Parts: sequence; C-alpha cells; structure tokens
Amino acid sequence: MNNSSNLFLISGPCAIESRALAFEVATTVKKICEDLNINYIFKGSYRKANRTSLDSFQGIGDVEALEILRDIGKELNLDTITDVHETQEVDLVAPYVTHLQIPAFLCRQTNLLLAAGKSGKTINIKKGQFLSPEAARFAIEKVKSTGNENVYICERGVSFGYQDLIVDATAVRRLKNLGATVVMDCTHSLQRPNQADGVTGGNPEMIETIALSAVATGADGLFIETHPNPAKALSDPHTMLQLDRLEPLLKKVLKVKAAVCSP
Repeated sequence: MNNSSNLFLISGPCAIESRALAFEVATTVKKICEDLNINYIFKGSYRKANRTSLDSFQGIGDVEALEILRDIGKELNLDTITDVHETQEVDLVAPYVTHLQIPAFLCRQTNLLLAAGKSGKTINIKKGQFLSPEAARFAIEKVKSTGNENVYICERGVSFGYQDLIVDATAVRRLKNLGATVVMDCTHSLQRPNQADGVTGGNPEMIETIALSAVATGADGLFIETHPNPAKALSDPHTMLQLDRLEPLLKKVLKVKAAVCSP
C-alpha cells in the first residue's frame, strides 16, 4: 500500500446479499477512496457462521458469494477480504480473495490461525472482546510462525457487562507496541450483543467518533461496514454506516490524521 495518505479502509456490506448490492457498494467506495487517496479493501462475509439466532441470515450460498467476491476483485481491480471460521474453509476461500479475516470469537483457535497463515494471504485478526491488547500478540505470533508476516490486528471493543462493548482509547497505541499493523473496527465495536430478540443491536451514530479517535491515536486502517439502506440489510442492520455518510466521515478522518501527523 503506497498511497500518500498512508491510510487504508476495509469496507463493504456485512454479508454478500446479492451481486448487485455488492457491486454497488464496491464501486461507490472505490470512487470515494480514489478521490481521497485512501487504499481500499472490499469486505463482505461469504457466510455468516456466528449468528446469535438459528433463524438469522447466513448467506446466499458459499460458491455464489465467493464468485461475487472474486469478480469484484478482478473487474474493479480491488483487494478483497472475507471471514473464515474453520480450518477446512481456508483452502476453499483463499483462491477467491486477497485477504482472509479471523472472526473475534475465533482469534485463539490455533489450527485456524495456522491454516490461515499457511495460505500466504494477508490475515486480519479480529481481537476478541475478551482479550487485552497485550494478549493479542499470541494470535499474531501463531500466524507469523507459518512464515507469513502479513498480519493485521483489528480492535473491536471489549466486553463490558452482557449487552455493551467499550472501546479503550489506549488500545490502538498498545496494539501498535506489538509491532503490528492496527485496524480499528468502527462498526462492530459499537454493537450491543445478547439482545433478547436474538438480533444484535448497535449505535451507528458513534461510528464517526470511533473513527476519529482511532486515527488520532495512530490506527493504520479503518474497518467500516456500510450499506445503502442499513435498515433493510440482511445482517447487522443496526451497526452499519449508511453508504452516503461514508465520504464526509472519511474527509474528517483525513483532516484529523493530517493534523496529528503534521510536524
């Protein structure tokens, strides 16, 4: 990544819902990032394997979703990323994308981390809500033990009670002390899990606050899930940023980054 802003964005819908929606988001965000000189990685989960309720949307079909990710990468010339949940998924998924992501709840799964590392892809490890920043080094070390040095660590809040997550303002700096590339998940860190109806809540009005504080404390990248109409999204409707709000947010982010980095 060599754009002058030295910032990258992982962004897209929570899940691959359809080809049309995935391409709409990818095309829109690509144009925004090109205009703002931000490196862009398109994100979409090909399957949602960790939903709270059995009735929650899990995907449109593995191969169909993966082919959409592949086509976005090729047709739009974008890096792409999706989650893997079990070791056997890595060989299936890796040929379709340029990056792999380890979900937060699975960040201690040794065999999964080793399998992902052996793929040679860049691995984005979501730091579990139950881990301190310092404890994240063990997950990083597991991937790097395979000879793969391309690892991101993604902060996404810490559990506080049953239905709240808290973002520690010191977390980004503490993760950077590990020598890692640090990403701030500005959407999942605002989740309100364990709701009685089985649908995770959220507070998307605070996405900008999280993003601005993250770049002010040295985050290398931002993770922001976005959707043209979050209320109608099939997954995480309460946490995604509405697509038309992304560009003004990123403009503010770059102003903060420039101010912090200026001599």
